[in-house]
Amino acid sequence: MGHHQLDELDEKILKMIIGNARIPFLEVARACNVSGAAIHQRIQKLTNLGIIKGSEFIVDHDKLGYETSAYMGLFLKDPGQFKDVVKALQDIPEVVECYYTTGQYDLFIKLFAKNNQHLLEIIHSKLQPLGLSRTETLISFKDAFKRQIPMDFEFKGEDME
Repeated sequence: MGHHQLDELDEKILKMIIGNARIPFLEVARACNVSGAAIHQRIQKLTNLGIIKGSEFIVDHDKLGYETSAYMGLFLKDPGQFKDVVKALQDIPEVVECYYTTGQYDLFIKLFAKNNQHLLEIIHSKLQPLGLSRTETLISFKDAFKRQIPMDFEFKGEDME
């Protein structure tokens, strides 16, 4: 994995757009004292390098009727089936995140359910048939916080190549 050196302008742009992904580029340009075209070029470069991976709208799952948020450790019957299980998990709309992990779990997922009964149905009808030996579930009462990686790194004085 390549690491890229960012200059002061890149840092300032990233701090601003992380704080508000919908901020107009012209406003970023004014704050950075450069042209709007320069901001567009820098954001395109950061995107091409994979530093910026897009922007998104955050939907409030509670307001859509999905009141149960759960994290689940999955134990596979056959660890050789990682690829097939991950592909099948992608087809379950309630599963919103999936991670390969170290430790006791083969996979770790996050999912949303309408309520605890719906969660039980997801486990029995959608997850167990995937070849799981068992699961461990943690129900989240409420998000405490979620954030991006902090942009408090030192300026190295080198531009990205």
